[in-house]
Amino acid sequence: MSEAIDFKDVQRRMDGAIQSYKHDLASLRTGRASANVLDPVQVQAYGSPMPINQVATISVPEPRMLSVSVWDRGMVGAVDRAIRESNLGLNPIVDGTTLRIPLPELNEQRRKELVKIAHTYAENARVAARHVRRDGLDHIKKSEKDGRVSEDDARRHSERIQKMTDETIKEIDQLLGEKEAEIMQV
Repeated sequence: MSEAIDFKDVQRRMDGAIQSYKHDLASLRTGRASANVLDPVQVQAYGSPMPINQVATISVPEPRMLSVSVWDRGMVGAVDRAIRESNLGLNPIVDGTTLRIPLPELNEQRRKELVKIAHTYAENARVAARHVRRDGLDHIKKSEKDGRVSEDDARRHSERIQKMTDETIKEIDQLLGEKEAEIMQV
């Protein structure tokens, strides 16, 4: 009997959900400067929306300051507008083709909003992991129905996928706890 499912592929997809979640968490502002804070910003450039990192270089010259060097002088206004309208609570200071963005202290209300956003990102990652589990279980059921795998093997494979899912969700919850503590520390 052949293998019912490619467990490496399932693990790769679960790891993908975690990596995507880590990327989402990195974009949350926690009081100290990080170039990833601007990842969700889309600039209206050359007739279409583009990620800010495709029209400018983002750097962190100081712990509470971001610097955005726009490559095309004509795009400075669009980048400034995109940052202001991004709902990140940032107000850039335009200096030629460079935008300096001071990061204000987070107040208690904004911290709580960021924690809610982190919880939303976590739930999306959990759902992605569960989708991978569902796909794997469907594949196992189909293999069992087609006679390519025995009932015992199907049960063993299902348990293995469930264990992978549980470990992935546990890691997501751990990352959420760490980020929540980082956001709420005064």
